[in-house]
Amino acid sequence: MTERVLSTRELNRAVLARQLLLERSTSSLVSAVEQVACLQTQYSPSGYVGLWSRLAGFEREALTAALLDGSIVQGWAMRCTIHMLSAADYAPLVEAVREPRQEWFRRAWKADDIDMQTVADAVRGYLADGPLKQAELQKRLVADGHPKAAWPGVQLWIDLVRVPPAGTWGTPRAHVYGLAEHTITLPQPRPTLAEGCELLVTRYLGGFGPASVKDVGSFCGWKLTETREVLERMELRRFRDEAGGVLFDLPEAPLPDPETPAPVRFIGQWDAVLLVHARRGQILPEHYRQNVFATSMPQSIPTFLVDGQVAGTWKFVDGEISCSPFHELDDPAADAVAAEAGRLARLYTG
Repeated sequence: MTERVLSTRELNRAVLARQLLLERSTSSLVSAVEQVACLQTQYSPSGYVGLWSRLAGFEREALTAALLDGSIVQGWAMRCTIHMLSAADYAPLVEAVREPRQEWFRRAWKADDIDMQTVADAVRGYLADGPLKQAELQKRLVADGHPKAAWPGVQLWIDLVRVPPAGTWGTPRAHVYGLAEHTITLPQPRPTLAEGCELLVTRYLGGFGPASVKDVGSFCGWKLTETREVLERMELRRFRDEAGGVLFDLPEAPLPDPETPAPVRFIGQWDAVLLVHARRGQILPEHYRQNVFATSMPQSIPTFLVDGQVAGTWKFVDGEISCSPFHELDDPAADAVAAEAGRLARLYTG
């Protein structure tokens, strides 16, 4: 049977719908974080902006409360990057990416001669009585004779989370660490690698599908062979993109009409809808990619969407959201951007 071909416009609307960017959802914070395949939050306030754009009636205090009670946690996950994850997803998703993350660290940091398990055991001992600041953990490691280069990789050998209020709206610097088991109940026995990998693919396709093998591998940090093995053992439907490439998807995931209106939405730094694994949907048009991810900039720039695509950048200045469009907007679009900017300003001012 010939697979259905999906246009770029159809893929755009599919990703927007699954990312809750076509219509604000009334689901819970935890359900939303799971639906969008976690939130990438190197800069923790971007998670608040991301959920504000995706949830009806979102309040900053609600997310801070979820971080404080451990129903949502922040930890290193896919692509060795800090994410907000649900407590239930934390263990299986970390298990799914642990070995590739460790391989990446050894290669990137030339750390084959470092006994990382010994380093991890030392950090576990430091944190036995409670969380500590990153500077204190680094100080203790050096004092005990461990190399400085070990610290960036220690989170790949031990389950650590960022401990609030560090990493919240009011205290954005996420520099306090604790053992994950002190914040959430880790399942026993631990999820198997296969269980973790299949949940991660389910989360990814549910939030970003339909997607190619390369897309899935890019998001998860897996090699193509490993990615293909996971996809092939799952019950998935298949499509084709306009170039003929195979796309995988969950059986019942939504595929909205390509003419579905896409409202103006504001997103923060490093929102995953703009990264290369979601490129097929052209939420970030290629001719604007260098405006958002430039080698001269240490981080991405907050952006806003018009008709499902990035149309400019924004920043909060003097109590207002200042917008810089990449091109001239027609009057209805400009009015919609201004109205949404006013609502976002109220999120900042409380």
